[in-house]
Amino acid sequence: MTMMPSAHVDTFTRDHLPPAETWPALEFTLPELHYPERLNAATVLIDDAVETFGADRPALRTPDGAVWTYGQLQKRSNQVAQVLAEDLGVVPGNRVLLRGPNNPWTVAAWLGVLKAGAVVVTTMPMLRSSEVSTLIQLTQPVVAISDHRFLDELAVAAGDDLTVLTYGGHDGDDLAARCQAKSGEFTAVDTAADDVALLGPTSGTTGVPKVTMHFHRDILANADTFARYILEPTADDVFAGSPPLAFTFGLGGLVVFPLRFGASSLLTEKAGPVELAENAAAAGATILFTAPTAYRAILKENRGDLLRSLRVGVSAGEHLSKETWEAVHEATGLRLVNGIGATEMLHVFISAAGDEIRPGTTGRAVPGFRATILDEEGNELGPGNIGRLAVIGPTGCRYLDDPRQANYVVGGWNVTGDTFSMDEDGYFTYQARSDNMIVSSGYNIGAPEVEAAIDQHPDVVENAVIGRPDPDRGSIVCAFVVLREGVIGDAVKRKEIQDFVKQTIAPYKYPRDVRFVTGLPRNPSGKLQHFKLRDGLLNEDPTNKTQQLTTAGQSQA
Repeated sequence: MTMMPSAHVDTFTRDHLPPAETWPALEFTLPELHYPERLNAATVLIDDAVETFGADRPALRTPDGAVWTYGQLQKRSNQVAQVLAEDLGVVPGNRVLLRGPNNPWTVAAWLGVLKAGAVVVTTMPMLRSSEVSTLIQLTQPVVAISDHRFLDELAVAAGDDLTVLTYGGHDGDDLAARCQAKSGEFTAVDTAADDVALLGPTSGTTGVPKVTMHFHRDILANADTFARYILEPTADDVFAGSPPLAFTFGLGGLVVFPLRFGASSLLTEKAGPVELAENAAAAGATILFTAPTAYRAILKENRGDLLRSLRVGVSAGEHLSKETWEAVHEATGLRLVNGIGATEMLHVFISAAGDEIRPGTTGRAVPGFRATILDEEGNELGPGNIGRLAVIGPTGCRYLDDPRQANYVVGGWNVTGDTFSMDEDGYFTYQARSDNMIVSSGYNIGAPEVEAAIDQHPDVVENAVIGRPDPDRGSIVCAFVVLREGVIGDAVKRKEIQDFVKQTIAPYKYPRDVRFVTGLPRNPSGKLQHFKLRDGLLNEDPTNKTQQLTTAGQSQA
């Protein structure tokens, strides 16, 4: 395939794109997706927005009531670009690692890196030094920008070879202080639409992380598909949500989407589900992004009232059960927008909104995408069959110099690692991760279905289900359960939950093994790490050599 002339002086990212023959098919079927050959995503998201919506329009909000206008965000992002190019010698194509929570300076830094023609490496702020070190080795950044509160682990990983710039502290060399000395006038580098803009490490898998590569046009494509056609945002909307900006689900929902449409975003650094809902309600949020776990937690605290002023509630990141959808709707009147995406695709590509929603299904292919079900040989299956979800659209998987590209792209399709079925109307229904199906005595049991049933028990805060090796049944359903405070996890409660599940779903699906725990392992983006639970079972039973458990696959965006 022919790529446009690059603006990158440092050609690292183009040099490490996967071979062209291993790329997925790309389709640009909507008029909005026909971008000019020269395109800088930051120019579109902030400079064009200032011209269209005005410099005084609110852009970023924080729970303490502070507001950055579009004009202020534009100036600060320009100043960041000046610091990078003028003070630190960053040239187009260099990588700049970002490490910070959801706050306005993180957004200004993200935009500033793109304006300078550099490539953003997004990282979760809670990663430990060994994890950051791995990402540094993979992406080879020349500068790291970090919130001062998350410097310690980064400093260990960076050593003496990587320039680290902090923000939010009181150091005279702080990024904010440096920015004050700059004019705020900067002409963004004239990057190509297919210059790499973003390197997004995958989350939640074992081993060396895969690093996804996204072009400037990709950043806009998700706003011009899922956001434009499913959320239908206006400049009066206020976005809010829980996902970190380093997580592509959060980057889209809290930065790209609102800026693309002149709206504003409430940035919350850290908050539990109820506190998030309280902050959102106080800020007048109209669109909320969070996971089903958070919606359930809000309802269990009887605070559904906090969601009633929302125009749209988006649920993604994990399976949204029909029971949870109906409970939210009954308590709040809100019709949750379900969706599935992947870091490889940047954001959501299957969803539905309004009257198109069918509770219990994930939805249909978002305009601009098409999806199907594949068998193990890569053949398309007709409606009514269960198989591997595959998708094609304007974005697609490109791993940074990684042989696992061949596992994700099959015959041009992006194969996400999820098991779905599709009905005659093109609605997709989630079954399980492709590696999260439990086979017990010949029965196929989807762990998410069991998790959804257990979640309905009034004493359960959250749970995770995996298959445990069993010499008689092959595997049995094993549930790790977190109970609400004050409830005792004993044999009586265990049987109560088992009986409850038998009454909720088919009895053969009930968890024969129930273990009460105080918490569940999650990665920095909040996703459950089922593989750690599986590893724990293997470690506790080293004599069991007849069963082999696979680790969990790539998490969703």
